[in-house]
Amino acid sequence: MAFSDDLLDSHAALWDAQRAHPFVVELAEGSLDEAAFRHWVEQDYRYLLDYARTFAVAGVRARDEATMTRLLGIAHTTLATELDLHRAFAADYGLTAADLETVEKTPTCVAYTNYLLRVAHQGSFAEISAAVYPCGQGYLDIADHMATLATDDHRYTPFIEKYTGDEFRETVAWLRSFVDRCAEEYPGERDAMRATFERSARLEAAFWEMAYTEEAWPV
Repeated sequence: MAFSDDLLDSHAALWDAQRAHPFVVELAEGSLDEAAFRHWVEQDYRYLLDYARTFAVAGVRARDEATMTRLLGIAHTTLATELDLHRAFAADYGLTAADLETVEKTPTCVAYTNYLLRVAHQGSFAEISAAVYPCGQGYLDIADHMATLATDDHRYTPFIEKYTGDEFRETVAWLRSFVDRCAEEYPGERDAMRATFERSARLEAAFWEMAYTEEAWPV
């Protein structure tokens, strides 16, 4: 079994919890409260800026040209393409890109982005692959699940289409191969990769809850 598949199988409960989360189910049905979705748009925008930074740092740390090119390319695509979806949704709420960049991160968003950037700067190259994998694979798997739940087009359909599209699938396929290659090249890092993957996956699950409850700082 490929190491990337082993990671998914070992953490199936986390994937099941995300598929069953009311944010996911209600978004698929088109019934999700607009305030909760706006909260997701704002926080995920801030998250993706640091997700792109994580790939950029990883690209700098890559030892071969092909890997460096791909990692820096994902950083660029995140900023130039994926964030366009968020800007389009934000416009529905009268928000500009400048507005999004000034949004204060929630505690969960801070925890997740700080973790990714810490791994990018201080973790091993193999750990970086495991840290970014849950976001890509998670969104693809959950969007595929949403597609099975959705019966009609609605205001959230572009979300489902974005994360089930061919371009995103190809990126996730590369991330899987990146994880497998790192596990093969650095077998001594596999336990660390497992721990890193689990932390990122748990933060992914927490992100849906953060958006649904419209999490804010308590003080």
